[in-house]
Amino acid sequence: MVHEEMSFGSFPLAELMDLNTWEDMANGTSVKELILLGFPGTWHFQVSLVVVFQLTYSLTVIGNASIIALVWTNRNLHTPMYFFLCNLSFLEIWYTMGVVPKAIGVMLGTSQTISFSVCILPLFFLLSLGSTECFTLSVMAYDCYLAICYPLRYSSVMNSVLSARLALSSWLGGFLAISLLAFLTSRLRFCGPDVINHFLCDIDSCLALSCSDTWPVELATFLVSIIVVVASCVLTLVSYIYIISSILRIQSARGQKKAFSTCSAHLSVITIWYGSTMFLYVKPSAQNSLDLNKLVNTFNTLVTPLLNPFIYTLRNKEVKQALGRAFQKT
Repeated sequence: MVHEEMSFGSFPLAELMDLNTWEDMANGTSVKELILLGFPGTWHFQVSLVVVFQLTYSLTVIGNASIIALVWTNRNLHTPMYFFLCNLSFLEIWYTMGVVPKAIGVMLGTSQTISFSVCILPLFFLLSLGSTECFTLSVMAYDCYLAICYPLRYSSVMNSVLSARLALSSWLGGFLAISLLAFLTSRLRFCGPDVINHFLCDIDSCLALSCSDTWPVELATFLVSIIVVVASCVLTLVSYIYIISSILRIQSARGQKKAFSTCSAHLSVITIWYGSTMFLYVKPSAQNSLDLNKLVNTFNTLVTPLLNPFIYTLRNKEVKQALGRAFQKT
């Protein structure tokens, strides 16, 4: 009976799991290069995924860049709300650019090998951007809270100085929060196997390959996720509890609708982002299904950044008006 050779991408399974790999693991030899599997399957399946990833990537970059250009060129959108929206769009562009080009190379089989240092640096760059996005969403919720609950004092409280400070604090906090995790992970030893079941360097995948004690890194990951993800989510939810209670006290139905439309788009983005992020990172152990993590990561790195510009464009009256004026000029 003839056995078909199993393969992942362009790497036969026999080559991935050869005897030398297991000997290196037994002898404690440090792994210098890693292999990203991506999405195992036929060549046609890989090409189909590449088309989807490339299309999503192009739409994400164009959509978020369009929001930044739209706000920049329309003076009536020069408000704190749209300043924070530009920050979010800028984050989404960099977040997507840090994932999709490499993922496409992995699926095409042209960029499946990666050195340990090159693997770790993008990992913590993406984690830092993700942390910054959590803080930015909390700041946007606070801005919405002030606009709905204190409309008369909003302009004096949320001025350009405070909005700039809040945006800068979000960026600094996002990168500083990951610094301890970056230090601990850089001290891990990888003895083999050298295969990562992902299209990017994910924290769970790296921990699964380490031959060191991963408990300090898992604990640090859990604590950082509690501080960054859960704390920012709680602050956001508290803001929206006050927002909804204030909206319900508005007498006219028209006033309620107008107030809710101000923040409904932001609420949609928050639900999508925090749902997937909590699944990936808020857990005491890394022992989750790597295949399931890969699917959720795909949603987090492709779908969410793509939805943001469409949600804010379709659900926000001021943005739609500015977009209409822009098309009329052309």
